[in-house]
Amino acid sequence: MDAYERLPVFLCRELFVYLNMRIDIITVLPEMFESVLSCSILKRAQQKGLAHLEVHNLRDYTHDVHRKVDDYPFGGEAGMVMKIEPVDRCISHLKSERDYDEIIFTSPDGERFNQQIANRMSMLENIIILCGHYKGVDYRIREHLVTREISIGDYVLTGGELPAMVMIDAIVRLLPGAIGDEQSALSDSFQDNLLAPPIYTRPADYKGWKVPDILLSGHEARIADWRHEQSMMRTKLLRPDLLQ
Repeated sequence: MDAYERLPVFLCRELFVYLNMRIDIITVLPEMFESVLSCSILKRAQQKGLAHLEVHNLRDYTHDVHRKVDDYPFGGEAGMVMKIEPVDRCISHLKSERDYDEIIFTSPDGERFNQQIANRMSMLENIIILCGHYKGVDYRIREHLVTREISIGDYVLTGGELPAMVMIDAIVRLLPGAIGDEQSALSDSFQDNLLAPPIYTRPADYKGWKVPDILLSGHEARIADWRHEQSMMRTKLLRPDLLQ
């Protein structure tokens, strides 16, 4: 693991010069990204100029008259495979315009995505995300064109578009100015390998269900200790693997 991945993201940023982020998404289903990229934090991050999110239709990079980007696999296995030619053309076109820090392929057998990876990637400048589809991609894409393969879990989806959306949201929300209170991200689950403590809001008493007295005390140090204790307890109970 990179040493910086073990540090909170905002502490890491003191060690790096922050630059506007660009994420290029390569997909056969660009319409899937329309609503996701035009809502909430991702929309605001783009409006503020913090991130540029560009979706590329892979079918625009094929010479096939029917705009096909897949073909039957050698060896007779069932399913269709994404061809290397259009992927190579698209990536080569993008790389001719700028340098990229990572070219990521979304794959169920890739490295497991987590908060530390999101932290590290939020400090990069240019990223390409290639969304897998069909049975998979020509393996030469994985051997020669991508720099990293990432999975969001041990299950198979129809395509890599949903994992790409998950990663983009997790990364962009960490950019300074993307969320209203940057410090709130420091208390998110997994930032320090602990689950977040319980949180409450008004009313303090609802149907006899009361907010813990310590949170109403105004004693910041004791509240901080209580929150840490609660995080430890919840992590031991629900995700003991994080403590290892």
